[in-house]
Amino acid sequence: MTRYLAPLLLVGLAAPLLAQDPGATVPRDDAKRGGSANIRLLAHVENNAGAWKAADIEMEQDAGRPYVYVSGFVNNNFQVYDVRNEQAPKLLLNWTIENPELHQGIGAMDGKYFKLGDRYFYVQSFQFAQGGPDSDLGAIVFDVTGLPDPAAVREVARIRYAPSPGGFHNIFAYKHSSGRVLLFTTIGGDRALVYDLGRVVAGGDPASWLVGEVPNPTPMAQLGASGYHDFYVGYDVARRRDVFYGAGLGGYSAWDVSAPEAPSQLFTITSLGMDLAHTFTPSPDGNIAVTETEYQYTPLRIWDLTEGQDGRRQNLDIPLSAWTADWRDLSHNHEVRWPFVFVSAYEDGFFVFNLTDPKHPRTEGWYYTCQCTHEHGFGGGPNVGWESTTSVMQGGFGVDVRNRDGLIVLSDMRTGLWLFRMDGFSGWNGASVGMPNISSVQDYDRGPAPSSR
Repeated sequence: MTRYLAPLLLVGLAAPLLAQDPGATVPRDDAKRGGSANIRLLAHVENNAGAWKAADIEMEQDAGRPYVYVSGFVNNNFQVYDVRNEQAPKLLLNWTIENPELHQGIGAMDGKYFKLGDRYFYVQSFQFAQGGPDSDLGAIVFDVTGLPDPAAVREVARIRYAPSPGGFHNIFAYKHSSGRVLLFTTIGGDRALVYDLGRVVAGGDPASWLVGEVPNPTPMAQLGASGYHDFYVGYDVARRRDVFYGAGLGGYSAWDVSAPEAPSQLFTITSLGMDLAHTFTPSPDGNIAVTETEYQYTPLRIWDLTEGQDGRRQNLDIPLSAWTADWRDLSHNHEVRWPFVFVSAYEDGFFVFNLTDPKHPRTEGWYYTCQCTHEHGFGGGPNVGWESTTSVMQGGFGVDVRNRDGLIVLSDMRTGLWLFRMDGFSGWNGASVGMPNISSVQDYDRGPAPSSR
């Protein structure tokens, strides 16, 4: 697919690429190493043995809870690190599912922590294939209040979804304006699911945990596929609503989920080259967005969402600009802390770019973590073959930022856990940059924009 679509993408992106930051250019005769002077490496931990060490990463935000969770990918585990000493992360817990050798699929993919009352929880998503145990298992919820004592961590619930085997690829925990804590999950079907985590933790009938579904209106019908891959949920302060930003097969879509039981579609982003929509992350005010599509040579696109948010256009199709770490590769997941975008950039490791002028994004810093051979990523899947001579899908997978003090963590599929700090960035609060204090970090004590409700 990449070979067929790449020439078309270059034609369709001719105008936006004029405004693209070309990123860092380095020789390709060796693995990329080192980084820019303003990115300080604090620590590196090879968290799992073997070639594939980690998937996504999550960091707690409250003072006094210096915990980082690393999803173990095909290792079928997750790990908890205490990063109180940033130069020497301490492994507290290595949890592995029972009978890991019997499970098939890509394993432990994504994790999110959340808080209910005075208790802290961590939910780990899984993707197991049919032919082994737990193909209907989407996620497991753990009570982690008792950390740093690993013996105090206990399993609370398992979320299963039998109608669509294969588990949850991505999840997003969200403190809704109603006060509920919700979990948005992907499935293999044509929608995202919405669970009430208060009900999950309380137990009872699992059928009552599922409280809503968000359809994907941009199905990739020609391939018979229609699901979401990833999403972000945030409160729109100016318009007083909870908004779901979904990236799925066929394009991107935004939904008003103020009533998660009855989502209302707002707008879509569809155009040439959007078929493998991967990630959709808005600015704190919901007016600018960064999106990724999942094939080589494609930059991250920057969009002006205002016409869609205000109901003046149903579909957006021309980005403001684009950015990439290296045009020969592919940049992956990202976190927005306006005006900075922190990127886990596959083969290029960790990158930061600046959106002060969204029409002209500029690179701020980088550190190469993959230290890998170009185009030897995973080209197949479990039981198909993980090595490829063409794929750039290896290296930086997930990234997270601690808002209170600016600590940055990154998970690399090849090399494990990394901790960084960026000179001049000592934390983030939206008010300091003239924005709502809205990011992927949730205020579990007060909820989103409490003064606006």
